[in-house]
Amino acid sequence: MARADKQAAVAEIVESFNDAAGAVLTEYRGLTVKELQDLRRSLGENADYAVVKNTLAKLAATEAGISGFDDLLTGPTAIAFIKGDVVEAAKGLRDFAKANPALVIKGGILDGKQLDAKEIATLASLESREVLLAKLAGAMLASLSQAVYLLNAPLAQAARLAGALQAKAEQDPSILAGGAGEAPAAEAEPEAAADEQTTEDAPEVEAAADTDEAPESIESTDSTDSTEAPAAEDASTEA
Repeated sequence: MARADKQAAVAEIVESFNDAAGAVLTEYRGLTVKELQDLRRSLGENADYAVVKNTLAKLAATEAGISGFDDLLTGPTAIAFIKGDVVEAAKGLRDFAKANPALVIKGGILDGKQLDAKEIATLASLESREVLLAKLAGAMLASLSQAVYLLNAPLAQAARLAGALQAKAEQDPSILAGGAGEAPAAEAEPEAAADEQTTEDAPEVEAAADTDEAPESIESTDSTDSTEAPAAEDASTEA
């Protein structure tokens, strides 16, 4: 390969590393051209699957600031540069490897962190971004519905209370007046009773007053009679 072509190939791989959210290194020994085409179609927009030379891939990884790939770059190598959903791309590679054991997943890199084959398998077992977003949206809607219910509950209770008061007021209009018309009548009765008691007690007081004066008049009469009686006797004696 000419030097210029080599530099262009390395630059292309570096650009793929920089544009991708992650990359998965695979060994495709034993896969046919048709099977490689099927793999690319299965990945769709989530990843670009490219066959690379190990020497060029090492140079590109170094220029892109990626380390730890040297041990993985052995045998026929193809790299899946992930541009879409990382989980979906990992699932696509895992499912294809199950159906075609000739495809071997060696490892990869995600957000600058190196991953081994087991970690990529774990990544493939996660739920996809769409599923997580759907669950998040469902949780948000549930929380929103609960918040709306909590906000509407006091209003509904107030409406039921107002309806109950209205029905009660239709049966007993004095409720709306707060019982204000009945209280004075209740207070007036004790006063009337007090007036009646005073009126009834008055003759007894006067009678008591007359009774107290009566003994004095009787005593005065008795004293007068007792004084005048001897005089009458004296007069009859003289006669």
